[in-house]
Amino acid sequence: MVRPSVNLDMDALRTLVTGIDLGSFVKAADRLGRSPSAVSLHLRKLESQIGQKLVRKQGRGLVLTEAGETLLSYARRLLDLNDETCMALGSLTDMEGWVRIGVPSDFAETWLPSLLARFERGFPKVRMEVRADPGAKMVEAVQTGRLDFAVTWGRLGNAESELVGQRRLVWIAAPDYHPDPGEPLSLVAIDTPCAFREAAIVALDGMGKPWRHSFATTSLSGVWAAVTAGLGVTVRTADAAPPHLKIINPGDDGLPDLGSIELALHGGAAPSMEPVRLFKTLLLESIG
Repeated sequence: MVRPSVNLDMDALRTLVTGIDLGSFVKAADRLGRSPSAVSLHLRKLESQIGQKLVRKQGRGLVLTEAGETLLSYARRLLDLNDETCMALGSLTDMEGWVRIGVPSDFAETWLPSLLARFERGFPKVRMEVRADPGAKMVEAVQTGRLDFAVTWGRLGNAESELVGQRRLVWIAAPDYHPDPGEPLSLVAIDTPCAFREAAIVALDGMGKPWRHSFATTSLSGVWAAVTAGLGVTVRTADAAPPHLKIINPGDDGLPDLGSIELALHGGAAPSMEPVRLFKTLLLESIG
């Protein structure tokens, strides 16, 4: 039993959450600027504090135990409260200015609103401008000074960028949708250029599976509407899938594995304004 007087180590909790979000404690060590041995020490410290094992081996990797899953949920809430407290105290400095960023539509529709709300509570005098445009358009806005930085799916052309994360790609369809094996696969996608569309086509062509565009659109909301209507399958990341749609595992319905997609940061190497530096740090922590 955990003693009520135990104070869990916030740095160790951040290590745990980062490792799980990145899918690797080796990657967590690199992200947090710590050695792998320091990360292992953090995990052992938490296990000592709660008196239970947090991770166990599964194949070549590590997975959370039941205690680990429980602690992970609380750790996220504790870290959010810790970060919000720091921001609230920081707001006493009356920090002002602008933060102008570009993010993929997936982010704007999922976890970004809660991050923006936390930031606004901590720094009410900082004004935000957020754009969710096609990647190439956001990179151009960074290069011309209209955005401070942008995060895009995939590295775009010759634009300078920093790899800040990866996500597994999945097939997504309506719950009752199953491709007809005798017909070309109906593909729903955003108009080119689109990294998800390209990944789908490369995977399908690689296994010699015929396909056709059943629905093309310029927006992510259009993709979800078409997939919900049963017009075909699409490709995105698992955490972007609306709860009313299903994820199809590789091999099911004759669909190939899609691999991963990179997340690239443009224009964020050395932001000159303190609000921009702070929001960039929080955004990258959220991306994991």
